[in-house]
Amino acid sequence: MSGTPALLHRGDALHGVDQYARTIADALGVPVELAPETDDRSAARHLHFTDRLWGVDAEDAAQRIERLAASGPVTVTLHDVPQPSDGERGFARRTASYRRVVAAASGVVCNSEHERRLLEQALGEAVVAHVIPLPAQPPAPRPNAWQPLDEVAVLGFFYPGKGHREVVDAVALLPEERRPGVVSLGGASPGHERELAELAEHAASSGVRFRSTGFLSVDDRDALVRAVAVPVIAHQHVSASGSLTDWISAGRRPLTIRSPYFAEMLQLRPGTLTLFDDGDPQVLAAAIAGLRDDPDATWVEPGTASSPTISDTARSYAEWWAAR
Repeated sequence: MSGTPALLHRGDALHGVDQYARTIADALGVPVELAPETDDRSAARHLHFTDRLWGVDAEDAAQRIERLAASGPVTVTLHDVPQPSDGERGFARRTASYRRVVAAASGVVCNSEHERRLLEQALGEAVVAHVIPLPAQPPAPRPNAWQPLDEVAVLGFFYPGKGHREVVDAVALLPEERRPGVVSLGGASPGHERELAELAEHAASSGVRFRSTGFLSVDDRDALVRAVAVPVIAHQHVSASGSLTDWISAGRRPLTIRSPYFAEMLQLRPGTLTLFDDGDPQVLAAAIAGLRDDPDATWVEPGTASSPTISDTARSYAEWWAAR
C-alpha cells in the first residue's frame, strides 16, 4: 500500500472508537473523512470497526464494510471483539459480522495480542492480524499538595459488566466509618440508563454513597481522574481498554482486575497499574482500603515510561501501511 490511506470515521463525537479514529488521523497529520453510505472510489481507506458503531445491528455493520471494500482496498482496526459474554445469540451474530469484515478487509489490526487471540477463538481459525496497542501519553505529574476526594472511581460509560457493581459491593464491605463514596466518571451507555438507576438504588440500600457524573467534557474528566482517591478498573469482560490509557495519561496507577489483557498491558508498561485477583469482593475491598491508606501508590512514579504514545502508534500504522 503506497502512502497513508484515507481515514474514515462515523461522525459520532461521543463514541470512544470514533474519537480514537480521529485522534490517530490527527497524529498522522491527515484528514479524516466521514464514511459515505456508498463509495465508488478505488483509493485505499482505513477504518476503526465495532459493529455497535457501524450499523443498526451486526449484519448491517458488516454489510457497510463489504460495500466499501467492494470499490477499493480497506484496512480495519477491530474493537470490541466478540466474546461469549455477549450472550449466545449476540455472540453468534457478532462473530458472523466480524468474520465478514475480516474477509472483506485487505489488512487487519488488533489492539493487543489478547484481542487477536479472542478473534481467533471467536472465528475458530487463524487470523493474520497486526497488533498495535492503544496509546497512552506520558503520565502527568502528581499535583503539589494533592488532597483527594474521598471517592473510588470507575471511568467511562456505564454498562453492566463494566465493574461498577463490583466496586460498590466491595466498598460496602468496609467499616462504615472508613467507607469512601463510589463515582462513575461518565454517563450511561445508550440503552443502559435504567441499569444505572438500579445500581444507584442498590448502592443506597448497601450503605454506599454513589453518584454518576453524566457526560464530562475533556477538561472536567481530566480534573476528576486526578482528584479521586482510588481509580479502579474492574471490567469483567475486557478485550481492550481505553479507560486504562486515560488513567495512565493522567498520571494515575489504577487498581485493575487481573486478566490476560491487563497482564499484557502491565508487561508493556511496567509500574502503571496494580493488579488484584477477581472472584472475592473481600479482596477488592482490602485493596481499596490499602490504597486509601497509601494514596501515593495510586500515582505513576515520575519517569515511568508509558509508550507507545499517540505519536508511536501513528508511526506504527504508517510503517504497517508502507510495508503492505
